[in-house]
Amino acid sequence: MAQAAKSTAGSAGRPRARKTTRASVSGRVSITSLMDERGAVKVDDVAEALGMSKLQLAETAGLAREVFQKASRRDGPKAQRRVREMLEIINLVQGWAGGATQAMAWYRAEPIPAFGGRTAEALVKSGNATAVRDYIDHMATGGYA
Repeated sequence: MAQAAKSTAGSAGRPRARKTTRASVSGRVSITSLMDERGAVKVDDVAEALGMSKLQLAETAGLAREVFQKASRRDGPKAQRRVREMLEIINLVQGWAGGATQAMAWYRAEPIPAFGGRTAEALVKSGNATAVRDYIDHMATGGYA
C-alpha cells in the first residue's frame, strides 16, 4: 500500500506537477514562445500548444507526414514557412475566436466567402497565406466579407 502511494507522488510526497502547454490562462498562444532563439518554430511546442500530434500539424500545414521526423526537413524553409504562416493566422483570429483552440477550428473548417468558400487552411496550403492575413486585417478594420 505504501508503494502505491509512493508511485503516484513526486519527491517529498507532493503530487507531480502536470505538464503545461505554452498557451496562457486565457487560451491564447504566443508565437514568440513557440520559437527558439534563432527564430525557428519549435514544432513540438506548436503541436502541444494546439493540442495536436506532429502528424496532424504536418497535415494541417500541408506538409508530408514525414517532414517532422528529421530535423533537417523540420527546420527547412518550406516547413518553417508553412507552420509560421499558420501560427500568424491563428494569432490574428484567436482574440475574437475565443482562444487558440477555437482559432484552429476556424482555420481548419470555416469557409471564407471572399475566397469562394475555401478555408484558411486550404488557402495556406495553396500558398495564399498573405491573402488570408490581408483578409483578416481588412475584417478587423471594419471591412465587409
